[in-house]
Amino acid sequence: MTRARITLLIGGVRAGKSRKALELAHARGGCGGVLFVATAQALDEEMRARIDAHRRERPVDWVTLECPLDVADDLKRALSGSSRYSVVIIDCLTLWVSNVLLSQPDDADVEAIVGARTRELLDVLESFVTANDGTAIIVTNEVGLGVVPATQLGRRYRDALGRANQIAAAAADEVTLMVAGLSMSLKA
Repeated sequence: MTRARITLLIGGVRAGKSRKALELAHARGGCGGVLFVATAQALDEEMRARIDAHRRERPVDWVTLECPLDVADDLKRALSGSSRYSVVIIDCLTLWVSNVLLSQPDDADVEAIVGARTRELLDVLESFVTANDGTAIIVTNEVGLGVVPATQLGRRYRDALGRANQIAAAAADEVTLMVAGLSMSLKA
């Protein structure tokens, strides 16, 4: 059985996705380092507290790259000419898609923009895993199982994240659904 090169962890809020990503990174890390790509922005006190709690969960020797918007470009620069990492974690597509959506004009085709940017990100990750015999772990939320959002912005967000999730799942070697801290393999 070959090791998954790109793993997508998908599920609802507080389903255990980030914890599972940390476990996988420890298990697959080998002798290389871990690059943790954080997409959250500390826009209020609650979010600052959440970010701080997540930082405390990570080992101090892991490198954190904070990039809320231009993830593919920032990641490409961070990985350029470096073989010091064996694992890259993207945590998470959910907030990244929100950041992209909110950075666009109201009439932008956000679903197409997010789709293109997701493909760019996956190209960078594929290059990384190939060049370094590494592992990429992507965390995202599933937002298509709930009610239809009441606002146009909510529907645009749901559709854009749904597109990003489909593209990531198609490219991933392994997709795991997380529910209540339990994992279910969707693609192995």
